[in-house]
Amino acid sequence: MRIGIPTEIKDNEYRVGIVPSGVEELVRHGHNVLIQAGAGEGSSISDEEFMGAGATILPDAPALWESSELIMKVKEPLLPEYDLMKKGQLLFAFLHLAPLPDLVNVLIEGQIRSVAYETIQGADGSLPLLAPMSQVAGKMAVQLGAAYLQKEKGGIGRLLGGVPGTKHGRIVIIGGGNVGISAAKVAYGLGAQVVIIDTDHSRLSYIDDVFDGKVVTLMSNSRNIREAAASCDMLVGAVLLPGALAPRIVTREVLKGMRPGSVFVDVSIDQGGMGETSRATSHSQPTYVEEGIIHYCVPNIPGSVPATSTIALTNVTLPYCLRIAADPVGALRSDQGLALGANTWDGHITCEPVAQALGREWMPIEDLIGDR
Repeated sequence: MRIGIPTEIKDNEYRVGIVPSGVEELVRHGHNVLIQAGAGEGSSISDEEFMGAGATILPDAPALWESSELIMKVKEPLLPEYDLMKKGQLLFAFLHLAPLPDLVNVLIEGQIRSVAYETIQGADGSLPLLAPMSQVAGKMAVQLGAAYLQKEKGGIGRLLGGVPGTKHGRIVIIGGGNVGISAAKVAYGLGAQVVIIDTDHSRLSYIDDVFDGKVVTLMSNSRNIREAAASCDMLVGAVLLPGALAPRIVTREVLKGMRPGSVFVDVSIDQGGMGETSRATSHSQPTYVEEGIIHYCVPNIPGSVPATSTIALTNVTLPYCLRIAADPVGALRSDQGLALGANTWDGHITCEPVAQALGREWMPIEDLIGDR
């Protein structure tokens, strides 16, 4: 199969869809890997390195998209890429379609077959392709939020770890998954007081064990969220419902109860955001203030640390790409978890949470590809 790796065009997105070792594996399995010229520059990977691994370099995006049967990239296609997609092409990327009705329309009308990294599930219900980027985003959320707590950036002026004789910063994390635990590790390591809120009691028990009881765990309900937020310096939104819009549980009421100059880092913004006031920002203009609270709502946080995140992403996407490239329909038929990654197929939405979020009809992927 002809597999195309385009240059990412999202604001300050420095990742690329594959690293040279991944190219080498795909070529070894008989595939033709096409790389857009300069696609790896943000990740410090030269065209020469890709060519050395067996890739063919194409001069620009139109040539790349036109020549490729499968497009493997990091982030969802943006408006300049809509017209580059062609009927029957297979798109393999982070898509987060629930808050993107225009892109869904393009995929449906163009009969693009899309498989989303973030809705592929493991046998245990985990999200194996999302996990490493969630870990990166969770760790960075605390670093970024800590910077915006500084007074010259409009923050409350709190040092998370404090010093002897002063209060330590307090971080409340809503969601105890990969993002939440990763954020908690960094926050705890810095010396902050950490609270994690989740709906799953068994998850809270696990977190309590992992942190040896040194992180406060609370069940998620309106009062706990409101009271915890009112006492914190930083609030981290870290809830993910695969394929669906994030629940809007950080209301204006919650924000009004927080101290002015506190920071809200909404990592869930990829799926629409957890805040009533949340709206996507960018690395170029990452924050805004509403209800006196600094909002950081950048949807591609890991894009700023490509030396880590590009490698981590290829580690988990490559095995799936190999299977899809060998036999797309067969791969979906043989693996229910991979089939859950199919978001659009031959003019239909095939991910139920995406359809529900958009008020659209959906069709199970099995009805389109059969079971054998």
